[in-house]
Amino acid sequence: MKRRQFLQAAGIGAAATTVAAPAIAQSMPEMRWRLTSGFPKSLDTIYGGAEVFAKQVAEATDGKFQIQVFAAGEIVGMPQAVDSVANGTVEMTHTCSYYYVGKDPTYAIGTALPFGLNARQTNAWLYHGGGNDLLNEFYAKQGLYGMPGGNTGTQMGGWFRKEIKTPADLQGLKMRIAGIAGQVMAKLGAVPQQIPGGDIYPALERGTIDAAEWVGPYDDEKLGFNKVAPFYYYPGFWEGGPSLHFFINKAKWEELPKHYKSIVTSAAGYANIDMLAKYDARNPAALRRLVGGGAQLRPFSQEIMEAAFKAANEVYDEIGSKNADFKKVYESYRAFRGEEYLWFQVAEYAFDNFMIRARARG
Repeated sequence: MKRRQFLQAAGIGAAATTVAAPAIAQSMPEMRWRLTSGFPKSLDTIYGGAEVFAKQVAEATDGKFQIQVFAAGEIVGMPQAVDSVANGTVEMTHTCSYYYVGKDPTYAIGTALPFGLNARQTNAWLYHGGGNDLLNEFYAKQGLYGMPGGNTGTQMGGWFRKEIKTPADLQGLKMRIAGIAGQVMAKLGAVPQQIPGGDIYPALERGTIDAAEWVGPYDDEKLGFNKVAPFYYYPGFWEGGPSLHFFINKAKWEELPKHYKSIVTSAAGYANIDMLAKYDARNPAALRRLVGGGAQLRPFSQEIMEAAFKAANEVYDEIGSKNADFKKVYESYRAFRGEEYLWFQVAEYAFDNFMIRARARG
């Protein structure tokens, strides 16, 4: 895709359509940045978001601005990614904000909260509901500047070695789960585990953990979880529309020429749209293959969903009472969620519900 076509297609930073004028193009400085991903190269969709971004930046600058992408562990591991950006080891990372809730629970809101927004609503809040501005007030305190850089859509509830039907079945269950969802599941008696994606399979295989969530059919099939845990639950109520982020060292961001900032913002917007489209396009066939191969698809029971919803609201109240940053961002998020679902229940839900029933009739 040519520069002008790309910048127009991204739909963000429309002013960027003018930055490639010949006079400006000639004045573009040569720049080389390094980006550490939070993911392995084998996950082409989620890791690939960083490659899509870097390619668009290079093409829009006639190769003057090169961003080299490194997989998790090649420079630093996923747990060290945001620190490596803040301290200047690398200029940027592409990862999930909620991986860093141990540093501050406010990080979780940048990705997803249990019973939060879906993918479209997340983008609406980030771009037009003040979400990204609020988050960047928080990220600035960490030495970071963030922008949305992908979304998986609603995730699956994960792979379980045994069937679960009621909240009682969660007692003592060792589950790999990310973000604040771990605190929610702990309230239900589960024992949350923080395990990088590449370590989930052996942990499930050995029985070190009893269950694990990752993303959804396309990635889960690649990671082979169906071979070591037969029950595949849905929905991942803790990730209704999880957003990935590009985090840039704040000082490096501020040093960028204005037209480079515009290009980077547009490239991130393109990567954001592209990732969600890929997951939506690839998940259906992967789900068919998994079920055809023996995966036992199960919905979480209404009892579990209701208990988790109650626990989630308790967690938010507890965190908000102690953390002003979390409370400020969450109040915006929660208010926006209420308005969005008012709208979605009128048209979106009614249409989707009819089409799902129509599909079942053939």
